[in-house]
Amino acid sequence: MLVFLKRKRLQRKKAESMNDLTHVSNTMNRSGGDALRSSASCGVRIHVNADMHSGSGTPLNVRDIFSKHKVAKFDMSDLEWTDKIPECPVYYPSKEEFEDPLVYLQKITPEASKYGICKIVSPITASVPAGVVLMKEKVGFKFTTRVQPLRLAEWDADDKVTFFMSGRNYTFRDFEKMANKVYARRYCSAGCLPPTYLEKEFWHEIACGKTESVEYACDIDGSAFSSSPNDELGKCKWNMKRFSCLPKSILRLLDKAIPGVTEPMLYIGMLFSMFAWHVEDHYLYSINYHHCGAAKTWYGIPGHAALDFEKVVREHVYNNDILTADGEDGAFDVLLQKTTLFPPNILSEHDVPVYKAVQKPGEFIVTFPRAYHAGFSHGFNCGEAVNFATGDWFPIGSIASRRYALLNRVPLLPNEELLCKEAMLLRTDLKLEDPAYSSADLITHHSIKVSFINLMRFQHRARWCLMRLKAFSGISSFSHGTILCSICKRDCYVAYLNCNCYSHAVCLRHDPRSLRFPCGSNRTLCLREDILDIETAARKFELDDVEQYKETGDFAAHLSMFPQAEEEGYIPYCEINFEWKVKAEEWVKQTFHEQASNASASSIELAYDTVLPMEWKDCYPTSANVQENANSNVGNTVSSRCRSERSACAPDADYLKVHEKVAHVSDVRTVVDQENDESDTEIFRVKRRSRAEHRSTHDSISVNVEHQGYKRLRKHQTEGQFEPLSS
Repeated sequence: MLVFLKRKRLQRKKAESMNDLTHVSNTMNRSGGDALRSSASCGVRIHVNADMHSGSGTPLNVRDIFSKHKVAKFDMSDLEWTDKIPECPVYYPSKEEFEDPLVYLQKITPEASKYGICKIVSPITASVPAGVVLMKEKVGFKFTTRVQPLRLAEWDADDKVTFFMSGRNYTFRDFEKMANKVYARRYCSAGCLPPTYLEKEFWHEIACGKTESVEYACDIDGSAFSSSPNDELGKCKWNMKRFSCLPKSILRLLDKAIPGVTEPMLYIGMLFSMFAWHVEDHYLYSINYHHCGAAKTWYGIPGHAALDFEKVVREHVYNNDILTADGEDGAFDVLLQKTTLFPPNILSEHDVPVYKAVQKPGEFIVTFPRAYHAGFSHGFNCGEAVNFATGDWFPIGSIASRRYALLNRVPLLPNEELLCKEAMLLRTDLKLEDPAYSSADLITHHSIKVSFINLMRFQHRARWCLMRLKAFSGISSFSHGTILCSICKRDCYVAYLNCNCYSHAVCLRHDPRSLRFPCGSNRTLCLREDILDIETAARKFELDDVEQYKETGDFAAHLSMFPQAEEEGYIPYCEINFEWKVKAEEWVKQTFHEQASNASASSIELAYDTVLPMEWKDCYPTSANVQENANSNVGNTVSSRCRSERSACAPDADYLKVHEKVAHVSDVRTVVDQENDESDTEIFRVKRRSRAEHRSTHDSISVNVEHQGYKRLRKHQTEGQFEPLSS
């Protein structure tokens, strides 16, 4: 009987091993070869066949991902540098200051942002512990950990580390028992040791210790803030579940919740579980609250030193063979995988400022836009984090959007749409008599205005150049939300070019002379139906108090494409008369005939002679340029004729319905891989929870016609009133 049981056990282990190897192959396929190992329980070694190849066809010298070996580029023999890293600022707000988080953060941002991270000690404590919330309020709460190899990597093609191996399932209490047992076995104590001692222990363990791996439950959907009305912390505005809905929050304008961005996620760690060097999606702010357990050590880099950070990583951490892009974006692309860990003394040695924080229960850590950060846990603990943005984020958010476009990454947020909506709301707020604004509010308003003017200036210049080139054969209005560019994946909210079949939207940042649509050469310029109102708001901001602009990457690229525009008579905000070789009415008839077979019966019955009651060229005279360019005088004003006749020349409601149905003919929404993304969004990618991001160069376009938030915005715009929109 014993022999029989032993044989059965060996067979079961063999079967499990084969399943693990299959999962390895699947993981590597999803991650483009970046993940070298697959799922495994803590301590189990997974071996991959040495004949596996990289994308270049070169055999990978695959080593055990958990094995320790000396990494020459990181000298860990002397750890005295850990005592030389300066602390980040620490703030102790009063209960009165603590009332509104975004107001308080606006107050400390000018100072704290210079350090990249800061710590805020809460004056309010939770009366319901996180363990009670996760074990009793959330009955049945369980989570799956990730197995993290506890070692350094060479960071070349043959030796990279992944933190995305699936671990085991736990309840909160079971994970705590496991983590405390590991801690007690190592240090013969259940108490916490000094942070300076554990910091040296961590880097020693990373370099040459005996511990092979740890488990970390990160990016777990949910919150540990109590829903009890008696919990003072849970019912205050610092509850992570309320951040996205706060009045000063830009993310309140999103139509859909995004896990980890607008909705918080939990992070449950053990001794030496870590988070690699990374920057937040779209360079957003982040805030992390420490619910309970042992401390965490954080390292942060100021946002103004982000490019210097990436340069050091590119030249002293990564080997060239793993860089996926040239120049400064090469390191950025690899860092986005959130798997790179190296000691911060490398940064100090190359004059990149780095600061440290030790976070304990009851304390918040805030990271500022474009601030790279990393860290590790001192033992079992539970934290919670969420992203947020205020108006001062827009300039740096546009930089993130451009970098995503250069790398052809699908965005997480509709940057252009958020900017336009927030600017229109600000315009209405500024109409109020004697508004009481703080100095922080005025700084935020200036950031919104400058970013908005730059966007509209760019859009106007781009449309003028398209008109001069006769790069489109007709125009069309739309009222749906953001659509993605089929070339660079940039979000288009104000205007875009499209083809005959409405399946290949292209933003105005591409040279139309190089565009080749599969369905033919005819293009339509699609403009928001309220574009005149948007441009009027931009001109109003510019005339009031915005004086200086900085030239942005979009504008510089557009200047290189069309360097002669100003010499040929272009003036910002000048009237644009669209002239065609073919009359617009004839073009509309042609378009309707081409789409008749695909449109619904009701749309076919509409007479196209009601679509264009007057010349299109009288409908859309202006738009406005985006870039941080500047100091040019405002040109001709929008013609009063166009303003007065806007309602007459704009398409009626029936035509808009037809246009929306035509846009739905292709209905090529972003194809979401359910296995990889676990997403419910239709437009933008979802923040990855469990594995490195998988990007496809064939991502589809996405159309979201029914944006309820924007419909509400339009309603208020018509009435001359704007109110904050809830997410």
